[in-house]
Parts: sequence; structure tokens; C-alpha cells
Amino acid sequence: MSTRFKKSYKFALKSAMYISLVSCISLLALEFFFFNASWWFYSLELLLVFVICFFIIQYRVEHFIYRRIQKIYDNVSLLEHSDLRPKAVTTDMVTLTQEIQNFAKVKKIEIESLQVREEYRREFLGNISHELKTPLFTVQSYLETLIDGAVDDLNVRDQYLDRATQGVERLIYIVKDLDMISKLESGNLHLNISTFDIIASIKDAFNFLEYKAKKNNISLLFDLSYNKPIYVRGDKERIGQVITNLIDNSIKYGKNKGTTEVSIENLVDSKLIIRITDNGEGIKKEFIPRLFERFYRIDKSGSRVVGGSGLGLSIVKHIVEAHGEHIYVESSYGYGSEFSFTIEKAKQ
Repeated sequence: MSTRFKKSYKFALKSAMYISLVSCISLLALEFFFFNASWWFYSLELLLVFVICFFIIQYRVEHFIYRRIQKIYDNVSLLEHSDLRPKAVTTDMVTLTQEIQNFAKVKKIEIESLQVREEYRREFLGNISHELKTPLFTVQSYLETLIDGAVDDLNVRDQYLDRATQGVERLIYIVKDLDMISKLESGNLHLNISTFDIIASIKDAFNFLEYKAKKNNISLLFDLSYNKPIYVRGDKERIGQVITNLIDNSIKYGKNKGTTEVSIENLVDSKLIIRITDNGEGIKKEFIPRLFERFYRIDKSGSRVVGGSGLGLSIVKHIVEAHGEHIYVESSYGYGSEFSFTIEKAKQ
């Protein structure tokens, strides 16, 4: 639908009146002093009318436009935007148009960014409330049942106390993970950088997750036989946590009788890249950009079948970036995923 413009004749009417009045007075004055003038008189008269018209129109346009443009600047200056506060108000339409377009573009980006943050905030609050209320309600229900008299039945008492303890442990686990993320984001988590064997750390993760992998019929293996240590520089405990979380994730989303394979490759002279590859269900492309957000879940059903706090990948990303390194993810839906991160080689 085309834009409708409201026409105004005040500017044209006043300008025409001023030009006619001044021109008339000027012509009468010229004819009074040069009554029987020759052709040069008419040339002078034409030039004078041109000059008069030029200055009147210029004055009127500047005065007319300036007041309105000044109002525009005054209005947008309320937003305190540095991109639209020039040293002087301009009446040049090209310059003004460009400034307004730039202003509108920047504001559009800011608004879209705020909308994304607001959406993230809503999802984050919804997710964290869900993660916390589940164990809280579990603990509450079991304790209320015991208070109502079930405490006298020793079998029920022990069973309910054990389940309530599990709920409390889950709450502590979530709070600890949140505390770690906040420290990583604020830079307050101290890293104990040392030289250690990355092969040993991966084997420790395999041993720790061996039972869980067997339960899901998933094989944990290296791509090659690493008979010699491979030394790297980093926080041994934190890097071990990264490896454990990534392998644990591959087990959660792996398929029955599947595999989780770890490989170590030279990236550049001073860097290694650690790859954790599985042949599980994979991840759809639209979900990949948000995988490392806190509490972000691909499964929106709320079933939480795979368990966990929903903070594992976010913690992994922050630990890797705290080392000044990078983490990557590649996935083909239905065929599996590969998470990889870089780490500094130790000088031999």
C-alpha cells in the first residue's frame, strides 16, 4: 500500500507573497530611476529579480526546514545516540537522510538484539525453574509423607529418605554448576596450569564412565593405539571435566551398540585438537547454534529422559574458552555428532 502524503500550501503561499512583494518594490524603484532605459536595464532587472528570488527562497527553505529538522534532532537526542549528534544541524537532505537511515539501522539491530536477549531470558528462567522445582517437589513430597506418619514404617522411611537425599544432591549439583559458570564468566575461577598427559586424562574418563557406557551398550575407544604419553598445557582437572562431560554427553545420546571414539590430532605446531565422535542420533542444524546455552534443551517436552543439569555443554565451552582455546561441533542428524576442542601442546 502506497504512502499517502498530506499536502500543505502555506510554505508556497508565503514564499510567493514575499517574492512578489519584494520584486514589485524593486521593479518600481528601478523604473522610477531609469524610466527610459535601454536593453541593459531589462537585463539588470532580470538579474535583480533572480537574486531576490534566490535569497528569499534560500532563507525561507532554511528557516522552514531548519525548525523541523531541529525538532527531529531534539526528539532523537532523547535516546542519547552518539551516531546522531553532529556538531551542527544540517539542512542538506542527502546528509540528513543518510544520518536517519544509519540511526534507524543501528536501532533496528539494537531492538533485534534486545528481543533475542529477552527470549533467551524467558527461556533461561523457565528452564532453571523447571530444573530446580523437580528435585524440590520430590524432596518436599517425600518429607511430607514421612511427617504424615510413614516415618514409623522403617522400610518406607529408609526408601523415602534415600530418594529425598538424591533430590538434595541434584539441587547441590545444579547450584555447583551454576556457581562454576558464573565464576568462569566473571573470570574469577583460577586455573591451575600445568603439564599433563592427555591420554591418561581420557583413560580416566573412560574408566569413570565405563559402567554407564556398558549399561547403554556403547563402546568407548581410541581411534589409534596411543602407546606413548601426549603432554599438553592446561588445568588438568578442568580439562578432565571437559573430556568427561563430552564423553558422557555422547553416551546419553548414543544408540544401542554404538561407539564413542576419541582421537588426538596435530592442528598446528603448538596445538592439538581432541575429537569425541559418536554414531548416535545426531543434532539438527537449527539446534546447533544454541547447544552451549545454559539449560538449553533440544527436547522441549520436559521429559528430561537423559538426565543431567542441562549445564554440561555450557561449562565445557567456558572452560575451553578460559584456556584461550576453541570448541567446535559437527553433526549429521540420524548419523552422529563430533565435538572437538583445541589445547596447547607442552614443549618437549
